[in-house]
Amino acid sequence: MVAQNSNRARTGAAVSAAGMVLNLLLAAAKITAGVLFGLVSVIADGFNNVGDCCCGAVSAVSFRVSEKPADKEHPYGHHRAEYVFSMVIGFLVLAFAVELGRESVEKIISGALSNVNAVIYAVLGASIAVKSSMAALFAVFSKKLDSEELRAASLDSACDCAATAAVITGALFSQYMSLPADGWAGVAVALFILWQGFKIVREAGSELLGHAPDPELLKSIKSIILSGDGVLGIHDLHVYGYGKGVYYATAHIEMDAKTDALSSHAVIDGLERRICDELNVSLTAHLDPVDLQDSEALALAEKLRESLAAVLPEAEAHDIRLIRGAKNKLVFDVGIPFSSELTDAEARKLIEEACAALGDFACAATLERE
Repeated sequence: MVAQNSNRARTGAAVSAAGMVLNLLLAAAKITAGVLFGLVSVIADGFNNVGDCCCGAVSAVSFRVSEKPADKEHPYGHHRAEYVFSMVIGFLVLAFAVELGRESVEKIISGALSNVNAVIYAVLGASIAVKSSMAALFAVFSKKLDSEELRAASLDSACDCAATAAVITGALFSQYMSLPADGWAGVAVALFILWQGFKIVREAGSELLGHAPDPELLKSIKSIILSGDGVLGIHDLHVYGYGKGVYYATAHIEMDAKTDALSSHAVIDGLERRICDELNVSLTAHLDPVDLQDSEALALAEKLRESLAAVLPEAEAHDIRLIRGAKNKLVFDVGIPFSSELTDAEARKLIEEACAALGDFACAATLERE
């Protein structure tokens, strides 16, 4: 696992470094040509490549940072650093879009025409060819390494192609039709790039905040747990992501209360190891003993589920325990999906209705969103 992460970091850093070199060469060519022929749009396009070069440096650093092992201050590692740096790239893309839009509006207002010759077309054409290749390169390695940063870099390179194409289109209209079309083309491209930058920031922010785990991963974890010897059920499964390929999970596993603790522990320990080996998920499991000999409690639990399904079909009851005393008490948890339109207060009212159908029992329900 460590070797795999190390190789990913080295490959990602190498790809980012290659992008830095290419962007630096493009920036030098465009800025030089723009200064020589007095074309502000070409100079701006060149400085966009300077920004891309900075993004490449940020990306290369982030791969190295995310490779750092866990420490006292960061016990779950530094893998989320990649999302932070992806947001930096996104904000740089947004900044470029705003600047490009401002310059384009100024061109429209001034009505200035571009002074273009074959050298400019050659530089810009070569830029599109190089940037297209970079977009493809970043796209391939973003899938191979499952990297948000390289995915963002690929998208940014594609946007750069569109921006350069707009400069060429505007130059052609200015040269052959005497129209300030490059300003209008620049505005259109700026809006497109603005949207792409927003998407990068939004997706990276979602990763940092934490989003729902992959349904296939949840399905695989449940399948392995339910295959365990003596396992009766599973609930309260929660999966937490701390970067690419770094997952921690907790779960409650139901087993027969008559099975001795050492045997149950051995089964659960084996399941934790298997899930770690096969899915690369560090699982911490809690044993929930179920008394299969208590027919009254089992019948009551089944009746509760039926009553709950009648008023709240999307709910799932678990951890159902019958506490006997002067007045018997039923203690249980109820999970409802986040997609439910019911408020917690409305859901609790329906749970109370379901409990009322059970008879003379005190009920204590804990509501959970899952």
